[in-house]
Amino acid sequence: MRRENRRKKEDNFNTLIYVSGGILVIAIVAFIVTFIMYSNKLKQQEISIDTEKIAQIVPNDEGDESEEASTSIGKTVEESQNNITEENIQTTVENTISENKTNSVSNKNTEKKEEKKDLKFAYPIEGDISKEYAKDNLIYSETLKEWITHLGIDIKAEKASVVKASEDGNITSIKNDPRYGLTVIIEHDDGYKTVYSNLLTTEFVEVGEKVKKGQTIATVGGSAAFEITDESHLHFEILKDNVYLNPTEYLR
Repeated sequence: MRRENRRKKEDNFNTLIYVSGGILVIAIVAFIVTFIMYSNKLKQQEISIDTEKIAQIVPNDEGDESEEASTSIGKTVEESQNNITEENIQTTVENTISENKTNSVSNKNTEKKEEKKDLKFAYPIEGDISKEYAKDNLIYSETLKEWITHLGIDIKAEKASVVKASEDGNITSIKNDPRYGLTVIIEHDDGYKTVYSNLLTTEFVEVGEKVKKGQTIATVGGSAAFEITDESHLHFEILKDNVYLNPTEYLR
C-alpha cells in the first residue's frame, strides 16, 4: 500500500512538472509571437508616418495628388515653384515695358537733339570791320568825342547796300533806336538774337514774319545818332539770353 501511494505521488508530481513546463513553454512562445507581431506593427506605423511626411514634402507628378499633399503648414514645392514662375514672368514683363518706355523716351530725345542744328551765323553784309566789339574796354567815339563801350561791330558798307538775315528766325522788332537809329531785331533758336542798326529802309520785312538765312531784311543808311560822323556802315550785334556776345566769335 505504501509503495503504491508513493508511486502515485511521484506520478502526480511528474505530471505537475510536465504540465507546468508545457504551460511555461506555451507562455514563452506566446510572448515571442506577440513581441514579433507588435514589432512588425510598429514598423508599419513608422513606414506609414514616413510616407505621409515624404508626401507632404515631395510633390507627386500628378496635379491632383500634389494638391492633396498640401497642408495648413504651407504650400507644396510645386505650388511654390509655380508662384515663383508667375512672379518672375510678371517682373520680366514689367521690366520689359519699363525698358521700352525708357528707350522710347531716349529715342525721342535723341531725335529732338538731331533735329536741332547748330546755329552758324553768317555775315549780314560784305565788308571790313571798322569798329570792333568793346564790352570790357573802351573805344573812342568820333561822334561823341569820348571813350565809350561798343556792344556790337560796325561793318563797312555803302548806303543802300542790302542787309541779309544772319540766321533763320522771327522778326520781333522794327524800331527807331535813339542811339543806333532804324533797327531790326530777329530772334533765333536757343535764346539767340541778332540786331541790325543804322539802317535806311526796312520795307522788306514786317514784325512777326519768319525769315530765312540770307533773306533780304533792310538796306544800310546813316540813322545812328551815336555814329553819325563815322563812315557808312552796318551796326551788328549778337545776344544770347539778352547777354551781349562778341559777334566775330560767332560769324562764319
